[in-house]
Amino acid sequence: MPTKDSATGGREQRRYEIRVRGSIGPMIMQAFPTLTASRSGQDTVLTGSLRDQSALYGVINQLEALGVQLLEIRPLPTGDPERPPR
Repeated sequence: MPTKDSATGGREQRRYEIRVRGSIGPMIMQAFPTLTASRSGQDTVLTGSLRDQSALYGVINQLEALGVQLLEIRPLPTGDPERPPR
C-alpha cells in the first residue's frame, strides 16, 4: 500500500486500526509506543499513525513475536483523526 506525498514533498504517515484477540496489558503496549489501545468486546483495537509500510510490518512482526493473535488491519481514511466507534 503506497504512502501519499504531502504538499511539502514528504511522506505522510498513515493511520491504522489494528484489531487483536483478547486484552493487551501495559507491558505489551510498551512495544507499541505510537499506538493507543481500546477494548472492543473481547478484543483490543490498536490505533495510531505509522510512518510507512515498513513500520506496519514491524508492528505485525512484533505482535507475532509476542504471541498476540492479529484479527484485522484497517487503514483509516485520510483526514479522519479516528474511525467512529462501533
